[in-house]
Amino acid sequence: MKKIVKPNTPLMEHMYTADPSAHVFEGKIYIYPSHDLDHDGPSTHEGEHYSMEDYHVLSIDDFESPCVDHGESLHVKDVPWAKKQMWAPDAAYKNNKYYLFFPAKDTNDIFRIGVATSSKPAGPFIPEKDYIPGSFSIDPAVLVDDDDKAFMYFGGLWGGQLEKWRTGVYLPDGEGPADLEPALGPMAAELSEDMLTFKAKPQEILIVDEEGNPILAGDESRRYFEGPWVHKYKGIYYLSYSTGTTHTIAYAMSKNPQGPFVYKGTILTPVIGWTTHHSIVQFEDKWYLFYHDCSLSNGVDHKRCVKYTELKYNEDGTIQTIDPYKGSKSFDEVNL
Repeated sequence: MKKIVKPNTPLMEHMYTADPSAHVFEGKIYIYPSHDLDHDGPSTHEGEHYSMEDYHVLSIDDFESPCVDHGESLHVKDVPWAKKQMWAPDAAYKNNKYYLFFPAKDTNDIFRIGVATSSKPAGPFIPEKDYIPGSFSIDPAVLVDDDDKAFMYFGGLWGGQLEKWRTGVYLPDGEGPADLEPALGPMAAELSEDMLTFKAKPQEILIVDEEGNPILAGDESRRYFEGPWVHKYKGIYYLSYSTGTTHTIAYAMSKNPQGPFVYKGTILTPVIGWTTHHSIVQFEDKWYLFYHDCSLSNGVDHKRCVKYTELKYNEDGTIQTIDPYKGSKSFDEVNL
């Protein structure tokens, strides 16, 4: 008998998955995660221990069904420009095609963002010969808006190299802003009609407090670190992201897909493991948060598992905070 997926439990136990991007395609929920592998090297801020090299697509018919692994949909050896580290991907549907967007390091060890296409949501995906011109850093997330315009959001600090691009060119020794300076935000760019290039140079998204002041780099409980996701609810755009060192999923709201976004609070409290990464999707009449932790590997940070839970809004449009371990071991108990 096949196992039915339950909230706050691993979708898959035969392999390690992380960074889930969930979408509803063809009436099902498709999840596009990264695929964690064993790694014998040390854990560093540069993330070399996250040595992922391929993607598997997962799907569930509904929340009373088992999760299906559709097998390998793309491998780094099939991407002409990519060298290693196929990190968090995303997918989108437009032009009667499915697009898989993914970061990887090129032959110079610089993260770029590539795109691959398929006629089916589960792939296999055929990569373009080169990365998206003008792309850099990690964690692409694509919103196809109601008017069919498509926007990509991306960027991650430290191993994701975002701070190394502050001047507009890659500086290997580039550093982030000082604590009292505005924090770096994610980058955003509208995609071309064919979804293969940017219409214009990516621009930084501004995240501000309720008074309109930029969130500062030293404000680690609210500042952007990595893993952007943008969804739309009742005409409002929600930018959610990982705070990195404080291990939460935070969010901000805007009437414009390119911001500025006003910080509102925490969606997900810390999970087991250092990283936290998520997506938000509506299925039928409810909303769901897909996320990962390291519970399947007993806290081994570079081997994670994808989970989901229901997400709820308050009457004013704000999001209720989720504790994935209510009644079980907390982040602090496992990560001491």
